[in-house]
Amino acid sequence: MTLNHGRHTLAIPGPSIMPDRVLQAMHRAAPNIYTGELIDLAATLVPDLKTIARTKHKVAMYIGNGHAAWEASLVNVLAPGDTALVPATGNFSHGWAGMAERLGITTQVIEFGRRSALEPALVAEALDADKGHKIKAVLCVQTDTATSAKSDVAALRAAMDATGHPALLMVDCIACLGCDEMQMDDWGVDVMVAGCQKGLMTPPGMSFVFFNDKAAEIRAKMERVSSYWDWTPRADPEQFYQYWCGTAPTHHLYGLRVALDMIVHEEGLEAVWARHATLARAVWAAFEAWEVGGPLELNLANRAIRSNAVTSVRIGAPTGTQLRNWLTEQAGVTLGIGLGMATEEDPQSDGFFRVGHMGHLNSHMLLGTLGSIQAGLNALQIPHGGGALEAAAQVCAAGADDTADLTVGASGSCCG
Repeated sequence: MTLNHGRHTLAIPGPSIMPDRVLQAMHRAAPNIYTGELIDLAATLVPDLKTIARTKHKVAMYIGNGHAAWEASLVNVLAPGDTALVPATGNFSHGWAGMAERLGITTQVIEFGRRSALEPALVAEALDADKGHKIKAVLCVQTDTATSAKSDVAALRAAMDATGHPALLMVDCIACLGCDEMQMDDWGVDVMVAGCQKGLMTPPGMSFVFFNDKAAEIRAKMERVSSYWDWTPRADPEQFYQYWCGTAPTHHLYGLRVALDMIVHEEGLEAVWARHATLARAVWAAFEAWEVGGPLELNLANRAIRSNAVTSVRIGAPTGTQLRNWLTEQAGVTLGIGLGMATEEDPQSDGFFRVGHMGHLNSHMLLGTLGSIQAGLNALQIPHGGGALEAAAQVCAAGADDTADLTVGASGSCCG
């Protein structure tokens, strides 16, 4: 007998849970791609995408995943032989750097490990040392999906500005756009990349590159950018097909339109950010309680550098994989693997797992996931502290007001 029948919960850090409304919007016959409603619909996506990025500048849309956006961002502003500075905070920083290297771009990596956000002062030191301005861009991952580390983009920009170095600030927001706050223009981001399958609640298959005037000027001086990756016609199309350099991702557009309606026009972006912040605190409260007296440990001790989109957890091999398997088979919950966390002692990352808390998510869904994790810890007899579910429920009870003075007594009731 198993209890995993019913609707399965995908608690991984992307693809995130898709709203029924998004899926229903996509469940339709193929539309006309030359005239009619699809052409009008596509134009409405641009202002709402820019609203979520908090930019007045340009956005280019691509048919592809986040790696496609990585490549598009690189080839429009960096040429073979150029140098990029990469402050690495996990697997995806190295992934972006590796792609740059394969394009003939030299990367200078500052390693911050798997349990830290970047330190702006060290980035500034590297830029200060670059007297000849060989470094053309700084590649920053705002939230690394593997480590769950969130870096301070505004502080990084301030540190860069203090050096007077002209390098572009390029930011990967694939894991967290629509979950963690992003202020592209106010924070001085020159190029920003994102995907549709996480905070934007749409099936994987579309990605976006936002860029400002400084980046556009550099693009205009590039000797060669391939027709497909060139962001110029995509951002300023004279004909509909130029948005995607060919046939549009028709059904994704219908789904994305509904997702943007939900985020921008119904809930509101600030409320979306607040919801994610509250649900993230609920996750942290549970795990901080479970940490007491057992092997489980949050990857990041400092709450200030944790993402509101994903939480990475250490528990020791092979327990992480055993817990994930139990939850999938017995509880109908899938957690994320320990991506990018392999070591010589744990080559398969069996001692790690991740919880995604992004996009289409409410307290009922989250508390169900946390309750299932509690059941798994009990079933596998993994030592852990008590009071986790009560602590998470209290955070949800307090809502977005993180200053609420609420405490949990032994019975789990509100006593403060």
